[in-house]
Amino acid sequence: MTVEQWGVRVPVRQGEETRQALIGEEALDVTLKVLHDGDGLVFPVLVERDGAARYVFEEQPGRIELPRHEQVGGIAIMQENDPDGAALILASRPSLHTVLFPESQVSGEYRTRKYAVLAGTPTTRTEVVEHGHRFVVDLAGAYFSARLSTERQRVFEQVCEWERVLDMFAGVGPFAITLAPRASLMVAADLNPQAILLMIENIRKNRVANVIPVLADARRLEKILPWKFDRIIMNLPLAGTEFLPEAFRLVRPGGTIHFYSLVSKEGEHLARVKELGGFLVTERVVRSYSPGQWHAVYDIVVR
Repeated sequence: MTVEQWGVRVPVRQGEETRQALIGEEALDVTLKVLHDGDGLVFPVLVERDGAARYVFEEQPGRIELPRHEQVGGIAIMQENDPDGAALILASRPSLHTVLFPESQVSGEYRTRKYAVLAGTPTTRTEVVEHGHRFVVDLAGAYFSARLSTERQRVFEQVCEWERVLDMFAGVGPFAITLAPRASLMVAADLNPQAILLMIENIRKNRVANVIPVLADARRLEKILPWKFDRIIMNLPLAGTEFLPEAFRLVRPGGTIHFYSLVSKEGEHLARVKELGGFLVTERVVRSYSPGQWHAVYDIVVR
């Protein structure tokens, strides 16, 4: 039988490296066969991620049809409140310890949501492996998106060793810790005290020495921080536009802002960005979000 699933296509020469990386991240769907596609290989992945597309895969022998879910570390997040399906998911994946169902949308100034435990250990805390880094996350306590892993690597490749970098909405620190080895200084700010505590834990776990965690409202950062920054990360998709003036005040002339937002049309924020002083702007789609809406990033060079 065949199944339509998310897949990541890479050249054949990168096949083993990619397979090992996906296994390390617990992202590879081992119930489906790897697809040979011309001069490339397509690996089935458990959830949508940067660069993924839909492909038709052959099932591995003995595959059990599982309810739709997203895997974050050792936690599966179901789309339906289905305790029987949760038990099936938990039994089929040895790496899982908990199955959750979201009882609310991401909301509030701390960007959190409520979950019901459907199976396994009653916790919302887990550890996520991403490109050699380990992040402790608490899905009910602080925002975290595993779907931006490729985007974090893309930005990492652009950072120069002399740069001062600011993450205005750092959460548990995935951008900050990923970029830190390339930066001279990394400042990671968030309004959520629980996010800052988890970030401090992750800084220690990943042994990075140049990340400064800051518990603060992004609107006050200009008054708190003594620096202008060469690069700023703004990952607040639902409300980031209201903080754009603060980012432009914090970036040095010629610096770069990576502004992430949910949009429903191309160039939705372009006029506002140029009004504030962005003179070279690249807009790209990070991933689909809902019908007629997608997660986009504006890479902005500032006058």
